[in-house]
Amino acid sequence: MLRRSKTMLSDGAIVEIVIWKLPQPLLGSQHSYKYSLFYGYPGKRVVGYDNERGKGDHKHLKDHEEPYDFTTIRKLIADFLRDVEIRRQRRQ
Repeated sequence: MLRRSKTMLSDGAIVEIVIWKLPQPLLGSQHSYKYSLFYGYPGKRVVGYDNERGKGDHKHLKDHEEPYDFTTIRKLIADFLRDVEIRRQRRQ
């Protein structure tokens, strides 16, 4: 595992990042990483990035799903955290 972190925010939100290095790409991905990035509340995803087997790289923004153009782990995390910040600002 390359990275695993889970943070509970003061409003009850969860930010969790899990990234694995694989010996070969998953079906649907062009890189050797498996990842699951989550922001939301227990039982409710607000932002999610993952690369499910056969489905490839994609992200979830509330109930909408769209492809994600993976380039690097650093950019993946930055893009995810940017989307989290945007959603958190909308709550204020």
